[in-house]
Amino acid sequence: MSTTSGRLLSLLGLLQSRAEWSGPELAARLGVTDRTIRNDVARLRDLGYPVDSARGPGGRYRLGVGGKLPPLLLDDDEAVAVAVGLRAATAVAGIEESSTRALGKLEQVLPDRLRRQVSALRSATSAGPSNTDSNVEDPAVDPALLTALAAAIRDHQGLRCLYRGEPREVEPYRLVAWQRRWYLVGRDVGSGEWAPFRVDWLELRTPGGRRFAPVDPEFDLAEFVVREVARTGWAVHARIRVHAPADDVLARINPAVGTVEPLDAHTCVLVTGGDSLEVVAVWIGMLGLDFTAEEPPELREHLRILARRYAASYG
Repeated sequence: MSTTSGRLLSLLGLLQSRAEWSGPELAARLGVTDRTIRNDVARLRDLGYPVDSARGPGGRYRLGVGGKLPPLLLDDDEAVAVAVGLRAATAVAGIEESSTRALGKLEQVLPDRLRRQVSALRSATSAGPSNTDSNVEDPAVDPALLTALAAAIRDHQGLRCLYRGEPREVEPYRLVAWQRRWYLVGRDVGSGEWAPFRVDWLELRTPGGRRFAPVDPEFDLAEFVVREVARTGWAVHARIRVHAPADDVLARINPAVGTVEPLDAHTCVLVTGGDSLEVVAVWIGMLGLDFTAEEPPELREHLRILARRYAASYG
């Protein structure tokens, strides 16, 4: 590839990566003069790429709508980042096969040098077990459903759905992935309240809801999901009396996955949860502090079983 051709591809890649560039910015990124940028923009236009420009100091450029773009323009770091992301996605239930196919296609369209790097990365890495933090099977992700939800968020299109069998109408705002689960953050049209909806518990109905004017939330949507799931979304909810000051407990946990209520200077209550009794038992054991499980009764029984099992291991 000649120097000019390579520079044109790099220029096209920059124009794709951001809405607008000034002439001096492009010149600095490519190590050329402003005049060279103007000439290269003219060459791109001759090749059929709609590059719009605006008058002003140094000029400003943006890629117009409807341009015929090349199949893929990635630099070394971008190619590795995409490959790592697709490799990790092969461990996500529901899209394992699609991720593997996409990774193979990525390698086919990359230049030989990048293809060799990505191929080496794929052959040198392995995915761990698809579920290492819970003994509960991960719910499958439906790519078509995620796509439909993302489009509704983009278009401010309300949703009619069944959520855990109950009819709901929701204004969708954001998809959040956390703990191998997908959540749709939205406002319930009936109550006006914000809520996280687990995507694998949601079934879209036709026709959809009404279009809506979005309202900027006064909180971080990802943090909201973590906090609300910790409060209401676990399969097992637990109340643990910890024989340590509240500040000591807060220093050892993510505050978003549980609430800590001080009882006195030396004792507090941790309200948390998890996908199963086994997971909750592991988490509270990792606190490294003395505790008493108050609720639920099933957790207390499970801890008695574990205590006998551990005692027998060294007796």
